[in-house]
Amino acid sequence: MLSNTALLLQINRAGYLALLFVMGYWFLFGPNSQEYSLVFNLLWLVPLMLPLPGLLKGNPYTHAWASFVLCLYLLHALTLVYIAGDWLWFALLELGLLALLSVTFPFYARHRGRELGLGLKKKSKEKDGE
Repeated sequence: MLSNTALLLQINRAGYLALLFVMGYWFLFGPNSQEYSLVFNLLWLVPLMLPLPGLLKGNPYTHAWASFVLCLYLLHALTLVYIAGDWLWFALLELGLLALLSVTFPFYARHRGRELGLGLKKKSKEKDGE
């Protein structure tokens, strides 16, 4: 049986790879892929690639900051939901993956950080006479 942390890591890995596949499909083969150059479309995938090694290794720090990377794609998904038309199903898939990862990334970072003894340093109390 997987522990909570191991289960969250598996969910994060699968969800992130699925998001990478979905976004890659959208920017390389989607309905608007021919409007921009291949280089411009590939640039959309660069922020998703940056945290990938740390996410696959299970680094809690990477899971914490990768949540901020998801914000860019969350804006894309919400805009797409608003204007999608025939591609609404695709926009909802993207939004669902982002919602899942936006919840599970911080939970994994917190639980795994505690297992490793990581955390914010507490201020030491100042001595009374000084």
